[in-house]
Amino acid sequence: QVQFVESGGGLVQPGGSLRLSCVASGFTSDYYAIVWFRQAPGKEREGVSCISSSGSSTYYVDSSVKDRFTISRDKSKSTVYLQMNSLKPEDTAVYYCATDWGVECRIGTYYPADYTSWGQGTQVTVSS
Repeated sequence: QVQFVESGGGLVQPGGSLRLSCVASGFTSDYYAIVWFRQAPGKEREGVSCISSSGSSTYYVDSSVKDRFTISRDKSKSTVYLQMNSLKPEDTAVYYCATDWGVECRIGTYYPADYTSWGQGTQVTVSS
């Protein structure tokens, strides 16, 4: 059974940093691209960043995120990270990781409907 467990969220002041972790179990995550999504209150879930199965390619949906967030993976730990720096109030959301077989990273919009395996999410709140 495919499972993700996200952690690392919390309350942080504007300008602060957090590192989110997404631990995969129940499948060989090495062969899957992994996507971080987020969902802010009252808004649709949106893709944030993607890392390829090899880890050699990374994608960021929005240019403002690309300058502040870094996605990475440690295959020895079946874990994907999202390092978030210079956090802003508009980054407040529940952050999820997701994957599906055969779905690769790409430039452009990531649609939640394309992914069947999700974690429970971790809350990130950026507020003074």
